[in-house]
Formats: sequence, C-alpha cells, structure tokens
Amino acid sequence: MVSIVETGNPDTDDAVDNIIEECLNPELPKSFFLYAGAGSGKTYSLVKGLETFEKTYGTKFRRTGRKVAVITYTNAACDEIIERVKGDPLFHISTIHSFCWLQIKTFHDDIRYWLREMLPLEIAELEQKEAKGRSGMASITRKKSIANKLDLLNWLSTRQEFTYNPNGNNIGKSSLSHSEVVKICADFLISKPSFQQIIINRYPFILIDESQDTNKYLIDALFALEKQHQGHFGLGLIGDMMQRIYGDGKSDLGQNIPKHWATPVKKMNRRSPSRIVALANDIRYDHQEQKVIDGKPDGHVRFFIASANKPNKPEFECAVRENMAKLTGDTLWSNPEEVKHLMLEHMMAAVRMGFAPMFGALSASSRLSTALRGGDLPAVRLFSEYVLPLYQLEKAGAGHAVMTHLRRMKSPLLLPDFLKAVATQENPLAILKNSIREMIDVIDVRPDVSFFDVLQCVVKYNLFPIPQSLVPFAEKVESLQKEDEPETNLNEEEEQISNLEAIQNFLQTPFKQIEAYKTYVSGTGAFDTHQGVKGREFERVLVVMDDDEAGGFLFSYEKMFEVKPLTKADIEKLTKGEETGIDKTKRLFYITCTRAEKSLALVAYSQNPQLLRTRIIAKGWFEENEVIVV
Repeated sequence: MVSIVETGNPDTDDAVDNIIEECLNPELPKSFFLYAGAGSGKTYSLVKGLETFEKTYGTKFRRTGRKVAVITYTNAACDEIIERVKGDPLFHISTIHSFCWLQIKTFHDDIRYWLREMLPLEIAELEQKEAKGRSGMASITRKKSIANKLDLLNWLSTRQEFTYNPNGNNIGKSSLSHSEVVKICADFLISKPSFQQIIINRYPFILIDESQDTNKYLIDALFALEKQHQGHFGLGLIGDMMQRIYGDGKSDLGQNIPKHWATPVKKMNRRSPSRIVALANDIRYDHQEQKVIDGKPDGHVRFFIASANKPNKPEFECAVRENMAKLTGDTLWSNPEEVKHLMLEHMMAAVRMGFAPMFGALSASSRLSTALRGGDLPAVRLFSEYVLPLYQLEKAGAGHAVMTHLRRMKSPLLLPDFLKAVATQENPLAILKNSIREMIDVIDVRPDVSFFDVLQCVVKYNLFPIPQSLVPFAEKVESLQKEDEPETNLNEEEEQISNLEAIQNFLQTPFKQIEAYKTYVSGTGAFDTHQGVKGREFERVLVVMDDDEAGGFLFSYEKMFEVKPLTKADIEKLTKGEETGIDKTKRLFYITCTRAEKSLALVAYSQNPQLLRTRIIAKGWFEENEVIVV
C-alpha cells in the first residue's frame, strides 16, 4: 500500500535556518552537516544564512579582507547563488575546481615538486600494465602516454609556471588537468601547515553544496583542516546521500560526521505535490522521510509499461504524453517541449536526439565515457566548441563574431608570429578566409560528411589547435592541445575497446550529429539524464526506463523491480555489505521522480511487462490503478 505522507506548516524548517545562522558565528564557529532532501529548499537556507551573516558580521569581515567561501558543483548553481546574494563580494562563490585553482595558483614550485613525485608513480604503473597487457591499439595508447609523461617529467626539471582553465581545454605542458588541481589542493591542505593557515585566514567558513558528490580527496582534506583548527574555522556541508550520483564522492559521508558538529535536517518538501513526495519517501532506503506543505494538491503519478521489443518507442512515449494530458487536464503534456524527458542512460537520449552513432562509438571506451557525457572530451570539443560555432557564425554572416570566436579559441592563424610571417602578403588574413570558406564547403557538400573529413580541413590550414588524442588521425599538425587524461575505476581488462579505436570509429560518423550532441550536454534540450537535472525542477516530468536500450551495466531497473535475478557479483556485494547496482539505480530513480512539480509519468520497457506490474505493485510504491500495461 502506498505510504501516506505527513503534512506540515510552511515554517516547519525555520529552526534549521536558525541553527545554520548560529553556526556561522566568527567568534564561535561551528561546523555542520545539513541534510536537505529533494525540493527541501537547501539553496534558500544557504542564502538566508549568508544574508544574516552579512548583516551581522559583514562590516568586520570586509575590514579585515576575509570572505565566506561557498563551493558548488556547477556553474549554473554558482550563478544562482551569486544572483540571490546580489553579487556581494563578501562571499566567494565558485565551483570546486575554480576554488582549488585559486588557492594553489601562486604555488608554482610546490606544484612542480608535487608533479615530479606523482609522475614516476604513474609511469611505473603504465609500464607494469604494458608488460602484462595486450598488444595492438591498447599498447600504442600506453606507450604514447608513457612517452608523454617522460617528456613532461624532463620539462619539470627546471622552474615553470602553471596554468589552468576550469571551463575549457587546457593547452600546453604548463596546464594542469581538472583532477590534478583538486588532488594538489587536497594534498596541500593536509601536508602544508602554512597553506592551511592561509586558507583559514582567508576563509574562516567554507560551505559546500552537493557535498555528497564533492571529490572525496578534497572532503577528507577539509575534514582534517576542520579537526586541526576547531574553534577557528567552520566547515558547512549541505547535501543528501540519496542524491549521490558520481563515483568520486565520499560514499560514507553521512556516517562519519564528528560528534561536535551540528546536524540539522530539513523535513519539508516544498517542490512536489503529496503523491510524488509519498513516492519519494517509499523509494528512499535510509529512512529519511519528508513532509509536504499543508494544502498542497495531490498531484498525479502514472507508471506505463510496454514490451522491451516495442518497435517505435518514441511514438509510444508520445501516446503516454497524450494520456497524461487527459488524465491531468493539463494540455501542455501534449507539447513535448513542455515536458522534461529524463532517461536512465545517455544512449537513450542519443537515440532520440539523433547522435547515437558518435556517442556509441566513443562510449565503447570506458576511459572516455565520463568526459563524453559531460561534454568535456577534447576530441569532441574540437568540433562542438571550435568548429560548430565557427560554422554557425559564418553561415549567419556574423563576420565580427567570427573573428572574436577565432581569437577566443586561439586560432594559430591569428597568432602574432604567424601574422608577422605572412605580413608581406597583400592580405595577411587571406589564408584564414580561405580556410573558413573551405571548411564551410566541406561541411555543406553532403549531409553525411564525417568528422574525419572536417578534421582534415582543420589540420590542412592549422585553423585550430588539435587535441593530442586526434594527432594519430591528422596528416599535418603544427599546434597541439594538452588534454586531461580520462580517469576510470575500471581495470584495463574490463575495457571493451581502446581510446584510439573508439576515436577512430567516432571520426567515421557524420559531423551533423554534433549540434544535437551539444544541445544535449548543455542541458537545453527536452531530453536529459539524472546528472543534468539534479537540483532542478519541472512541472511535467516523463522518466523513461529501458535497460536494453541503455546498454549499461552499472544500473538496472529490471533488477531493482525484481524482474531480473541478481548476478553472482551482485550477491557477493550484498554479502559483503558493499554498494550494488540496485542501490545506484534506486538513487537515480529517486532523483528523476523528485524533479516533478505537478505530475509525473514513468515509462518502463520490460522483457516481462506483466511480471513488472506485479512486482512494483507488491513493493507498495504504486496503487493498482496507477500502473498501466500497454
């Protein structure tokens, strides 16, 4: 039977806000972990605490040059908080990587020493894998990486200065990778007392939103900092372990909160109607339950089930939207642009948006998949962030914007040395204009022109810097980009395909996919996944679950609903008390369901629709009339 959700007054969580305000007292700083479930208004509480702090202590802090640091997970979250505090410089609001870089950016010698200690360890590990590993593309990739690291190690033998761009590609040997910046900052926080003192003097309070997904190395380092400077420094963590989705977070964060910390809990869900809040409470496995504001409407939830072999799934999902429009009386369900479609896996969105060939080719390599999903893979960014905007601006006749884009992307054809070399020509920009014209012609010549064809044009004229991962496929390269080396928790033996093979296959697919891919990873399209919408809300949400189409092995709705049996590996993890794919799937299910402000439709494709219906009703998450087999 579906649970009955409790109701509460709008001011139920006011005491929580008071606790945060008390913790943010420079005379007696106190650390805290704020549990804030989906739709609980954690950003409201955070901003309210900051506003009270400014009124009480702002003048004194400004006089001494101190700030409150607020670390968020995404640029969008940063922008939202900055807007809410009206851009007050008393608060340093940034993403994790930006914050870490700001703290270490002047410690060039210390960074060099750190890299010189780490690189030999990484080289030794690669050499060990090469000695045991298979030949072919995998071996080529390892040898190339070893050579690059040896070259970098030699370069580090003399004093250097380092650079970093948290929002783009990092070019040259002097640039640090995203993972290096976080690890270096975390290491300095633990190993350098002087660095610790600089941080606590600059930021007597550090507040971290989405702490459950914050890098575990940084979290551990901040815990150590707080422990050593208790009474002089306050650490505030805000989050919900049920909404943890990234593997580099601290998985047991909620279980290791020191006893001297405050641990306030927000009870109210201010986003969703009572039916959706009841479903969310049933899904959770940590016994944290939310209340709904008294007077909130019931809302609508329906679970539609179809065969996994259904021939036209997008058409079926269209029929579901029409069904929801009639059920809810909300005609906007009939407009796909007014419905947020959430997918189990990125491949499902790729199929529906038309970039499946390129996505499938690259995601076949486990080492590339994370950066691919986030839009950060250098081999793809060349086309999405460099070539595509140039093509679009040139086709629109925006000549000034074209030149601005080329300068921003550091086109070698606009660098001073190149322009000086061709200064004797009647028009130094003639080569640039010819290269743009030919690129447009190459892209327009036929609808199935490949990424490889476009790459050859870029290389021919040296129009943009080329990522190292594309060098083996370029005939002529005069400028290179250093790129972050993708990280993975998988062993090499578990990889299905090497990086080079995956990129080679990607380059053979049509270039026209890149616009849909860019729309998808930017989060501006109708389709999205759990990663892209965490912290956001939508009036109408359609969640699509299809284990077969997702093609993954980390998540399984069929297992979660007990339609498929557990594997031997699943059973072993359960026996050891380790996290399973079912736990991860349940968290994703929770995140997607709790995005809905008014109504929620769930679509599941199953190998056994009738058994699925029986199982989910037996769980007590849905009433019989809410589950529809088509």
